[in-house]
Amino acid sequence: MSAVGGSADRTLPPLVDPVSDLSREERERYSRHLLLGAIGDVGQRRLRAASVFVVGAGGLGAPVLMYLAAAGVGRITVVDDDEVDLGNLHRQVIHSVGAVGRPKVDSARDRLAELAPGVRVDALHTRLDALNISALLEGHHLVIDGSDNFATRYLVSDACEIAGIPLIWGTIDRFRAQLAVFWSRPPEPADPVTLRDLYPSPPPPGSVPSCAEAGVVGALCGTVGSMMAMEAVKLVTGAGRPLLGRLVLMDLLDSTHRTVTIRPDPSRDPVTQLPDGADDVSCEVPAPEIASVPTVTAVELAQELAEAGHSGALAPVLVDVRGAGERSIARIDPSVWVPLDSIAEVAADPTGVLGRAAARGPLVLYCKSGVRSARAATTLSGAGFDWVRSLAGGIEAWTRDVDPSLPGY
Repeated sequence: MSAVGGSADRTLPPLVDPVSDLSREERERYSRHLLLGAIGDVGQRRLRAASVFVVGAGGLGAPVLMYLAAAGVGRITVVDDDEVDLGNLHRQVIHSVGAVGRPKVDSARDRLAELAPGVRVDALHTRLDALNISALLEGHHLVIDGSDNFATRYLVSDACEIAGIPLIWGTIDRFRAQLAVFWSRPPEPADPVTLRDLYPSPPPPGSVPSCAEAGVVGALCGTVGSMMAMEAVKLVTGAGRPLLGRLVLMDLLDSTHRTVTIRPDPSRDPVTQLPDGADDVSCEVPAPEIASVPTVTAVELAQELAEAGHSGALAPVLVDVRGAGERSIARIDPSVWVPLDSIAEVAADPTGVLGRAAARGPLVLYCKSGVRSARAATTLSGAGFDWVRSLAGGIEAWTRDVDPSLPGY
């Protein structure tokens, strides 16, 4: 990461040319903006002319969309391939209980129509990939990335670098967040910086827990999403000093906030094209160390458990490698609990909980989706455990294929 303390005091010219005039209703609606010298009449007309592409209608996308629409941005395109579920609602405040099961983009579009009926909202219920993103970004002035996975983040960053479109980027984790503005072709004298100048490549799959695995406080989404929307307002109108070339790091639990400068990496080759295939969107670092881990499907495991109960043979012993919070939501019983970050330490003691479990039967490790359990199985195999498998698809597969009564998360 090429980042150091401090930053240059730079403003940028407005990104968008204004529309010719505002209607009487718009002047009343946005009167508080018109009073602000940094925005005023011209700035509001620039917002009315702006076209913003928002990736994700989830935790970050929800406040971003609501504040962009409320600010009078003329056109908003939102893309998301997910549906609303009950576990979203504590942080994705654009959705309601009545929207559970609906595509998030449709729920968001309907809510924005109530909030700001004059704003055009294009809702795309699809997954971004290397084949469609370039065409979808055409005609937009800037992009706001509220996605929740590394594949999409790097795809969006690379597409914006190629197109020369500014990108407002944010990421959240439990109580912490990061926020920055990237732009591969900013106006002089600003330096061009992208996500790959900050983080050259994504981490190996499964090495960083998702919000569904680690958790996130809802208010953090509102805080960061509001800041992302404010960066959009600043870029569109030319107000203030955008976060281009700066990274904000915040921790709401400790109430800390600091900013560092991001510098272009002179050794980095610029991104000039996206991958050829729709599935290869991120150039993710592979994880060969877990590729050969033996796995068992949920249906196969259920059959083994049932057969052992009838025959008296050794039954598989389940080991839950998730965190305490995840285990409190749903778990497969009976199972031994050994969190992933303590697997190596526990495995080093042959008389410990894992050693005793292995003496009762073959170990089957499980997590949410099967990634962390595969890593844990690799660790145990290296520590000398003979018969260790990972539950393919994790507890999600078990809930889907064996026990639908377990709650999802």
